Amino acid sequence: MYKEILIPVQEPSEVEPLIRFGAMLLDAEGEIRVLHVIPTTTLPQVTREWRASVDLVIPAHEAAAALDVRIEPEVRAATDVPGEILESAESHDVDAILLTLRGDRRNRNPFVGHTATGILQHYRRDVVVVNRLTLAADRFPRILLPTLRPAPSPKAMQLAEEIAVRNQGAPVITLALGPRGAPESVAGWEERTSRGVPITHKRSFFSEAILGRRRRLPELILQAASHERYGLLLVGEEQDQEGARLLTRRFLEELFRAAPCPVMALRV
Repeated sequence: MYKEILIPVQEPSEVEPLIRFGAMLLDAEGEIRVLHVIPTTTLPQVTREWRASVDLVIPAHEAAAALDVRIEPEVRAATDVPGEILESAESHDVDAILLTLRGDRRNRNPFVGHTATGILQHYRRDVVVVNRLTLAADRFPRILLPTLRPAPSPKAMQLAEEIAVRNQGAPVITLALGPRGAPESVAGWEERTSRGVPITHKRSFFSEAILGRRRRLPELILQAASHERYGLLLVGEEQDQEGARLLTRRFLEELFRAAPCPVMALRV
């Protein structure tokens, strides 16, 4: 699906899981760029951190060999970590950035505080954010696509199909969250993609008052997903009832914190 993916890494323990997940989204001849940003420019500390970065580079090469994917590790030093990630992504013109949530949630400056905030707001191509349960999963029995629209976006559907194919044709289930009284004609509709992935379209109904409360949306999404015994929850970029973008740092933090299942967010 992607020709080149940039994966920012911070700890050795996340290198192999992120590369493994990224490889599932990679074209046959694609490449993964693994970037570690040392968050300082003070020379003594940069020198120490640069030497320690071997603990990130070596696992990256080992994972690449095991998965038979092309890897290009890179280490940079900068106080502006999100800005450095964006600069690397733009200079190499990568198709997507894959990352986990990290950073200081109390700092409102996107280029000083939370890494995901700056990247979600400013990168012009796809951004994929995953929780820890996603990286720990060996396979996904089903892919669930919640949406506030009648149907998920084409890009989210494409990504769901790609993951399903890599998981032995796991079924895809769309979960349209709508107000009570909406027509139910689309509920239970089934189809199969050209690649043989089965898709079932379902509806979950809530009161308009609850749907209009932005802070309740993570809870409603998880409630709809619980009826399908969970799976990989793939949340695409949408707008709430007031027209505001759904995939903000606060929304993702609340969803990731409460989710008992793997969660993946796609902002295009």
